[in-house]
Amino acid sequence: MKKSLLLLLGFLFSLSIFAADLAVDSAAPIFKLQTHKGTEFNLESRRGKWSVLYFYPKAETPGCTKQACAFRDSIKKIRALDADVFGISSDNVADQAAFHKNHNLNFILLADDKSEVAKLYGSKMLVLSMSKRWTFIIDPDLKIRSIDKDVDPVVDAEKVAAKIAELKAKK
Repeated sequence: MKKSLLLLLGFLFSLSIFAADLAVDSAAPIFKLQTHKGTEFNLESRRGKWSVLYFYPKAETPGCTKQACAFRDSIKKIRALDADVFGISSDNVADQAAFHKNHNLNFILLADDKSEVAKLYGSKMLVLSMSKRWTFIIDPDLKIRSIDKDVDPVVDAEKVAAKIAELKAKK
């Protein structure tokens, strides 16, 4: 019994060492993904602009829909702060496009169907090919300025807008 528990703990630890260990003020890992429109998105192209990367588990699930709609409804406030929002999940381009259309979203969704970016940012769930619900705010120098690992999907957009305003006031 003890031996099998130790083996299980060792296995779980070995899985977790591959997760990124990102911190506030560290460089944001650069990546390229396909948008919900099938075009390429490169984080490097965001240099000089504020960016919000919010990772979510699965399109069309209740929490993910609430979060996406909250960002949709708050996008003017976020864009007034010279920032833009990018939703990332392990859904493919077609599923992201359908989610975008079904909820009249007004920001870009990114398809991380191999969970590679979720791994880069440390948000990939250990066993499932899905991301945890985490939100990153990245400054114009592509440095991580905020990491929220305790995201409430209903208020995430409002928290993000307030945090960007606070960060910009400090600069």
